[in-house]
Amino acid sequence: MAVAAGEYEIGPETGRLLLRVFREGVAARIGHDLVIEATRWEGYVSLPADTGTAAQPTVTVRIDLGTLEVREGTGGVKPLSDGDRQQIRRNMRKVLRTDRHPHADFTSTRVELHDGRATVEGDLTLTGQTHPQRLEIRQRDEDTLTGATTLVQSRWGIKPYSGFFGALRLRDAVDIEFTVSLSAG
Repeated sequence: MAVAAGEYEIGPETGRLLLRVFREGVAARIGHDLVIEATRWEGYVSLPADTGTAAQPTVTVRIDLGTLEVREGTGGVKPLSDGDRQQIRRNMRKVLRTDRHPHADFTSTRVELHDGRATVEGDLTLTGQTHPQRLEIRQRDEDTLTGATTLVQSRWGIKPYSGFFGALRLRDAVDIEFTVSLSAG
């Protein structure tokens, strides 16, 4: 990657962190596919000037799970209402156990740089459990990075939401996308 070496703070002021949640099951058509945004998060990216040394790039991110907001709901037999958004927010807090585990934390353990891309491996702590997670990152322009990963909820002991006696449920895999600008850190 050709982003300038340096230390960068990231968060909602420098980017967006989105979760894409999809429905499944026999009653899937009554539910909504969701776009959820983390509205309070912070992180730190360190890109050393000399990648030939033992120093390697590092990434850390902390997400306040209580600030997840439903931004969009597509599909379903009726549009997503404000009441639906409030109910989804309550369900997220319950499923993620935010009363006991209010944050998700990611810390890189290995970063591989390629031409305009990076693979970041690290540890993700969610609901009190820590497991490896891999991020795929691309450089969009001089100082903007986009990335994605797929998180399998059950791996962290999360039972995906279900309703109507299991006829409507959320897919276990959640797609996470982010865009960050790394400028003047």
